[in-house]
Amino acid sequence: MRQLLVLTLTIASVCGCGVPTFPPLLSRVVAGEDARPHSWPWQVSLQSDSSGRWRHVCGGSLISSEWVLTAAHCFNERYSYRVEVGRHSLKEHEEGSQAVAAAKIIAHEAYSVLLSRNDIALIKLSSPVSFSDTVEPICLPGSGLSLAHGAACYVTGWGRLSTQGALADILQQALLPVVDHQTCSQPDWWSVLATDKMVCAGGDGVAAGCNGDSGGPLNCQNPDGSWEVHGVVSFGSGQGCNVFQKPTVFTQVSSYIDWINKVVANN
Repeated sequence: MRQLLVLTLTIASVCGCGVPTFPPLLSRVVAGEDARPHSWPWQVSLQSDSSGRWRHVCGGSLISSEWVLTAAHCFNERYSYRVEVGRHSLKEHEEGSQAVAAAKIIAHEAYSVLLSRNDIALIKLSSPVSFSDTVEPICLPGSGLSLAHGAACYVTGWGRLSTQGALADILQQALLPVVDHQTCSQPDWWSVLATDKMVCAGGDGVAAGCNGDSGGPLNCQNPDGSWEVHGVVSFGSGQGCNVFQKPTVFTQVSSYIDWINKVVANN
């Protein structure tokens, strides 16, 4: 029990988490824009060898020196995976970036492909990453914490810039106001597909996550200036990236704090 408590505190309250050396430039642009270099230092590029070479497939969030939080749907057991930390451009070599193999991939045991339920996974890295000005962990929210309707959060990733478009070379950020569960679960929104263990954000017809942003964070800032990962990109509309009343749907991290701590304690 004592070991579990210590690990819980280590993961949930990493010293200095969520405070980037280079703070993001938080404009009110809603359609997405290039992020300030290394202003989201917990953002990782999850890469697979499915094409015979390493390529970006999903995003993720560094939550400690050894653990990355992402989505369960990002993985296929036929392939190997690694993460790159400290990246801004996926095309240019960047000093200080680190590529680390995934030693363990642990998807939630109740993950449902059909309904996107419990779409969350943890990656244990083969070796700890070194923290620096460009590599830092993000904080986890308190267990059971819900965001207020309209809360200003940001999605980040190298996802497609438009429906069926190319993946971004430069890390993107987009303002996504939170949509409360009562609204998101309405029949003309996501209806029963949106559960109380999910967070909806966007859906104004302008901004939403696209392919390649899967697994990446919904970044929300605390009053003290630190950032927490409140969501893991799970799904959006099959009709495109920016569909009215079809916000991006995230796995709500606060609903899985106990599961995260249990996985870390047992591995």
